[in-house]
Amino acid sequence: MYPALIVGLESPDDAAVYRLNADQAVISTVDFFPPVVDDPYQFGAIAAANALSDIYAMGGEPLFAVNLVAYPDGYGYEILTEILRGGAEKVREAGAVIAGGHTVTDREPKYGLAVTGLIHPDRIRTKGGAQVGDQLILTKPLGIGTITTALKRGVADPAHVEAAVASMLRLNRTASQLASAYHVHAMTDITGYGLIGHAHELAHHSHVRLALDYAALRWVDGAHVYGQQEIFAGGFGRNREYYEAWVTVEANLARIRPACCLDPQTSGGLLIALPSADAPRLLDQLLASGEAAALIGSVLPGDGEIIIR
Repeated sequence: MYPALIVGLESPDDAAVYRLNADQAVISTVDFFPPVVDDPYQFGAIAAANALSDIYAMGGEPLFAVNLVAYPDGYGYEILTEILRGGAEKVREAGAVIAGGHTVTDREPKYGLAVTGLIHPDRIRTKGGAQVGDQLILTKPLGIGTITTALKRGVADPAHVEAAVASMLRLNRTASQLASAYHVHAMTDITGYGLIGHAHELAHHSHVRLALDYAALRWVDGAHVYGQQEIFAGGFGRNREYYEAWVTVEANLARIRPACCLDPQTSGGLLIALPSADAPRLLDQLLASGEAAALIGSVLPGDGEIIIR
């Protein structure tokens, strides 16, 4: 019915894509959430990086964004100013601009962006398309949800929080740009559904199975400390309830370690499926550019299953 809508409601991809002409398509996405850290500026910048990530996961570049704000009556405007400043400066770092926004009153602060980007219609990366024999690269460490939840409970080590914040603040721009030089078959970013949830989406929509090498996964310092104490974000239980049925653990791992793969992430990395011949070269380029990337697994015949080895 809408032939120009290349990516829409028919598949749960990271953003919608609408073709303008033979050489240009618009990418549109939106994301917002309550604070995950105490510092208002950092919260604004993290929320912006998280929203921008959907554009990068599709292989595009952001053009502009509009603010989405919920803010309680009685809060000082100094806090809101810092949230908006953090978001604006992160958008500027991405080479885009804040072009407006909308604010409502709410009991809890919330902030995010609606982002518009641009891409060539023939270069769109989606969750579908991974092929048997592909290798998998993840561009950021895991464990963000356990650490931000420990922060909320007042038990987090400041050094662990600092490392988690640094990871969340890092844009996926460089990783996406480097990946664009390769014949990437599928790509998505790791956010609220955790590694397992987003890996399952990629596997399901590609009609394949993913084998993940647990020993190859990289973690933010402290993630397993809080995981062992079962300090997980609120979405962890929902992730486990739905996605655990798709997971087979072949490795001899303590129970909590595979569970950490269901940990909801904020502003996580890109999960990239590409031909095995290209994966080592892309990994070397990612590492050389400062990304905390790792080769974490491979693509096998199947339909949505996840194996942890």
